[in-house]
Amino acid sequence: MDSTKQQILDLVRQRGVARPRDLVAAGLPRHYLRRLTEAGLVERVGRGLYSLPGDEPTEHRTLAEVAARVPHGIIVLLSALQLYGLTSQMPHRVWVAIGPKDRAPATELPLRIVRFSGAALTQGIEEQVIDGVTVRVTSPAKTIADCFKYRNKIGLDVAIEALRLCIESRRCSRSELWQYATIDRVANVMRPYLESVA
Repeated sequence: MDSTKQQILDLVRQRGVARPRDLVAAGLPRHYLRRLTEAGLVERVGRGLYSLPGDEPTEHRTLAEVAARVPHGIIVLLSALQLYGLTSQMPHRVWVAIGPKDRAPATELPLRIVRFSGAALTQGIEEQVIDGVTVRVTSPAKTIADCFKYRNKIGLDVAIEALRLCIESRRCSRSELWQYATIDRVANVMRPYLESVA
């Protein structure tokens, strides 16, 4: 096997899920992906997404695929709650926040797009590595505040459950919750629930 193919395989192994642009950024020719796929050395796991065959995906592989396809997006709301184990809900779509003027991604992945702006878009963002892909996701406290902000879309009961689980598991402090409630302008909505949680 020539060194270019080996470098590409090493890159795919390192990233877990690779895109053609990842090869270009590494100075490798993207057309090799087709050859490696035809040879069975790499498999296409989604549109423009490749991994090693037999690569065992984690339970959050879809989040990694979405992050690879929508690099400017942020995993939010129910999808972030599920990642942190703060909900009993199983979302059928990946909730992704993008900016108010960002183009909605064209992808076959099951997405639910919400638009954030200002501090709501830039504050409380963490990066996690899932299947070798850097995934941007809202922090637990920011996710709870967002759930109260979008309570009409996801349900107030989901927001309250997440708040209770977050406090019980000590995933964040009350001051963090208050900070993001203020940014999301839901402090008055959250106050009685925050006070009632022991």
